[in-house]
Amino acid sequence: MTEVRDEETVRQQRRPEDEPGTGVVTAFGRQLKLLRTRAGLERAEFGKRVGYSADTVASFEQGRRIPQPQFIEQADEVLGAGGLLNALKGEMARAQYPRFFRDMARLEAEAVELCAYDTIVVNGLLQTEEYMRAILAMRRPLLDQETIEQRVVARLARHEIFNRWPAPLMSFVMEEAALRRPHGGKAVLRGQLEHLLLMGDKRNVELQVMPMDREDNAGIDGPFTVINRKGGEQFVYAEVQGNSSLETKRDETNLTAARYGIIRSQALAPRESRDYIAKLLGEL
Repeated sequence: MTEVRDEETVRQQRRPEDEPGTGVVTAFGRQLKLLRTRAGLERAEFGKRVGYSADTVASFEQGRRIPQPQFIEQADEVLGAGGLLNALKGEMARAQYPRFFRDMARLEAEAVELCAYDTIVVNGLLQTEEYMRAILAMRRPLLDQETIEQRVVARLARHEIFNRWPAPLMSFVMEEAALRRPHGGKAVLRGQLEHLLLMGDKRNVELQVMPMDREDNAGIDGPFTVINRKGGEQFVYAEVQGNSSLETKRDETNLTAARYGIIRSQALAPRESRDYIAKLLGEL
């Protein structure tokens, strides 16, 4: 059974920028309260059945906290919701993104083409769960454990993009340095590199490595992502130090897309990159 959470402790640890959104979270809370009331259960009794305190249940119902998938599954079963609550798990996971990433998350879910250049860490769409936890644990100021868990769930939910059909075209160029840094330890890095080799086998995914010995690199201004949506809309997302920018002006996005094309031409080809990643894996 899930351990009972101390609502007050979590509330004090959470920083303002980590507060959940209000739309879908509030709607979920109202639905949860309606189903609980119809089942004739007081918050304390319902909380006991699902392993949470009455205060925590109240925070879910009032949209002050985002429930984990395990809670949603247990609540759906206990309340006899017939999948009504489970159907919202994906939306609830996306609501757990930090505020600066929420617009990007929506665009990412609608992308027909996505091109990403990364310099320090592996792109979130390609990260293993262990790598995610290691990266999030390094954040300063420190994130509380519940926030880390929420962000892991949200980041894993983003991986649904690989299961979509029609499949979006996806291109990733990664600096070699990002593939050498043993975030979380060598075992975590080994698992991450193995995962990259598997992802590179997908027909709609191209992975390229920018070796450290390249004399020319058009990506010196830092990481960014170019997103194209159906209808020709194009966006450029960039993030630094917990702040983000989303460029929508066509002239600017065209220039950035052209820059990405140059970066791709300077990096190793996909097949060469696969061999390079395998070589790095063999060195661990």
